[in-house]
Amino acid sequence: MKVWLRRLAVAITFSLGAATAYAQTPQGFDHGAWSQMLQRHVRWISDGHASTVNYQGMATDKDKLQNYLTALSAVSRQTFDGWSREAQLAYLINAYNAFTVQFILTRYPDLKSIKDLGSFIQSPWKKPFVSLLGQTRSLDDIEHGLIRGSGRYRDPRIHFAVNCASIGCPALRPEAYGAEKLDEQLEDQTKRFLGDRTRNRIADDALEVSPIFKWYREDFEQGFRGDKALPDLLARYAGVAGLNAAQANDLRGGRLAIRFGDYDWRLNDGRR
Repeated sequence: MKVWLRRLAVAITFSLGAATAYAQTPQGFDHGAWSQMLQRHVRWISDGHASTVNYQGMATDKDKLQNYLTALSAVSRQTFDGWSREAQLAYLINAYNAFTVQFILTRYPDLKSIKDLGSFIQSPWKKPFVSLLGQTRSLDDIEHGLIRGSGRYRDPRIHFAVNCASIGCPALRPEAYGAEKLDEQLEDQTKRFLGDRTRNRIADDALEVSPIFKWYREDFEQGFRGDKALPDLLARYAGVAGLNAAQANDLRGGRLAIRFGDYDWRLNDGRR
């Protein structure tokens, strides 16, 4: 009995040590371990407009992933509230993406889509399995509650950063988001996604874009950088989206229709 207790104490001490090994400073959280995993197991494809994940490789790092998630879970709401806006948002985006990878690994390789982790009565995004900021939350709670619903951030580019483990989703970036370069990373993600002609393109005298712009249209029309209408935001990235000057003007003037394409929910698995 005493041997068992000693082993348990050692295991608890090791777990706590792993969790506290991540620097929590007034400036934010150290996401270096997550960044290393992403660099090892995520790669750009389609000329950098999309990415795939080596989930089998991620599985070999499951202990490191768990340590990172444990450290994220150890952050108190008081500590979080003391961080800058950029540090908070980087923390939440990284948490969403890392917990999503862990979620996929609970059944990998026996799934074709993240939707396979849901049920008839509950979508996978509503399952409460994420321990974050003192509560057990779902992925929806992170995205729609802490990020979109808080009113703190109001940056529609987050929709190109949170990754739902699907081909139709904007790329999982092969590096963690960081407070010091968050704006640069979000802008790069936006341009990479809009530059993907499989999801955003001129087709039959209309601009066909991802349904992400339909699902979250209100976010893209809330005045970010002065854009209060979806056509204005899309026209801002006209060159990236493949529009010439005349088409951009037509888009702003309502003379170029916007259509929404389909969404590919297949797993963004690099081994398939």
